[in-house]
Amino acid sequence: MSNIKDTSGQEAFWSLRYKEERTGWDIGYPSTPIKEYIDQLKNKNLKILIPGAGNAYEAEYLFQQGFSQVYVLDISKAPLEAFSERNPDFPKEHLMLGNFFEHDKNYDLIFEQTFFCSFPPTEDNRTLYAEKMADLLKPNGKLVGLWFDIPLTGDMVKRPFGGTKEEYLSYLSPYFEILTFEKSHNSIKPRMGNELFGIFRKK
Repeated sequence: MSNIKDTSGQEAFWSLRYKEERTGWDIGYPSTPIKEYIDQLKNKNLKILIPGAGNAYEAEYLFQQGFSQVYVLDISKAPLEAFSERNPDFPKEHLMLGNFFEHDKNYDLIFEQTFFCSFPPTEDNRTLYAEKMADLLKPNGKLVGLWFDIPLTGDMVKRPFGGTKEEYLSYLSPYFEILTFEKSHNSIKPRMGNELFGIFRKK
């Protein structure tokens, strides 16, 4: 799984994780920093993407709050099917099975939540992530979310993969204006002190 543009084997890998319930990233509810960001949004017509969304509790919360243009993207069918069962009124066409790097729609806002940290932390992978995020956003669109502020160990298999604020900015700053990128003050307790909350606007 070193090349994130290569889909071979990725769906099977993640589907097995869900089948075996090896989903340590899944906290069972919307992440507090993202929920509080959502709570201050006024425009319910924003077109929003949550990539690598898993069980997509943030998408569920957005929909409950009246946001009508929420899209969920994942490479595995399992979490999409579970989401649909939990939210039967959510538009089926807004649940998208596919590889993020092959996606070609455009959005006002993209949420990052335990997606970046799932890729083997090579320079190529992280550059591709930043490029693709910018490509999927409309002019002045925003990338908002959480990045793990934990050191890389050299292990290219064990997730989550972290990094430093400076490293993340080296990939994101060519494509985005940094509105804020600081230690998250309202992380959930198990992640307190280990997350950076960021708001980035496409250049």
